Amino acid sequence: MKTKIGKIRDRILATNDNHGVPPGQFVTEKFPVLTFGQTPIIDKSEWNIKLFGLVNNEVCLKWNDIMNFKQISVEAEFHCVTQWSKLVNRWEGVRFKTIIDLAEVQNEAQYVMIYCYGGYTTNLPLSALIERDVMMAHRHDGIALSAEHGGPLRLVVPKRYAWKSAKWVNGIEFMSENRAGFWESRGYHMDGDPWKEQRFK
Repeated sequence: MKTKIGKIRDRILATNDNHGVPPGQFVTEKFPVLTFGQTPIIDKSEWNIKLFGLVNNEVCLKWNDIMNFKQISVEAEFHCVTQWSKLVNRWEGVRFKTIIDLAEVQNEAQYVMIYCYGGYTTNLPLSALIERDVMMAHRHDGIALSAEHGGPLRLVVPKRYAWKSAKWVNGIEFMSENRAGFWESRGYHMDGDPWKEQRFK
């Protein structure tokens, strides 16, 4: 049975004070696939995402919960740390902030760890994740995300290198102190701003 997708009510254009292509990047119209480990195949009927840590209300959401949220569309650039940039992308899904508001995040929470099926993790400041163009996406350029591109649901953080836009997300932990995720613990930058070329520590 197909899940009915809610009407796209908001269309957001990701904004950045910088223009053109970030330093050290080249432009491609392709959408390359780069993945840590094997690609997990997740049935939507079994998929869930948990919000925990410094919250007043721990939450576990199922796929239908995501589809019942207000849906948005974000047009944004996508920059990979391996130096390619895809400048035209239209993502559809739910604002990250819409989801985390359910958890009633405590004031002490300043950082977030993202967990994924397959064992991948990445960390980000909470302030970076509550911007209007940050979302949990299930469609790209009008097509449901394939497993290799992070389906059924992935994080999209347009103002950071793509390793921060984690695929197959299944957990969001709110923390008072910053901890390194998978690539960050192996020498990648803790923030990953492409305009500052924050590739490595």
